[in-house]
Amino acid sequence: MAEIASRRRPAFWLLFAGLAVVWLFVRLLPLSTLPPVVPGPDLVVCVVLAWVLRRPEYMPVALVALVVLMEDLLILRPPGVWALMVVLGSEFLRGRYALMRELSFPAEWAIVAVVMLAMVVGQRAILALTFVPQPALGQSLLQLLVTIAAYPLVVVVSHLVFRVRKPATGAVDELGRPL
Repeated sequence: MAEIASRRRPAFWLLFAGLAVVWLFVRLLPLSTLPPVVPGPDLVVCVVLAWVLRRPEYMPVALVALVVLMEDLLILRPPGVWALMVVLGSEFLRGRYALMRELSFPAEWAIVAVVMLAMVVGQRAILALTFVPQPALGQSLLQLLVTIAAYPLVVVVSHLVFRVRKPATGAVDELGRPL
């Protein structure tokens, strides 16, 4: 049983990296010559936060940082700033994993929305302090709202398709420690 659990982790690491690459590829495709009216959601952030709250062992910090940094570089965001915000937000939620397990989904969604808002505010503050040009505030807030709205869909897909679920009460890991 322990071998199965220990083999699942790297499989989910590869799954996350693959999903991020596919989503990045779709974002980079030139599907239209006009700028989008409504920006797309940041699905990588949704997956990171959803999986950290369900199975934190599936989201190692180094993998999250590497994937989001790669995304920063490829879509020409200031390198490392958004990656730092995603790592800080995911680690904040990881630290409250035991408390968040008992919450209902609307409460979880509200907390994740506040964390996402803090991430955007933190990013804008760092960019303002370093005098780096940044997108318009309205555009950032609209993308934040779209990302918050996409979070429940990511949770449902993670639950139904990828089987990333909160552990049952009394469940233990491969070393016998409570989850």
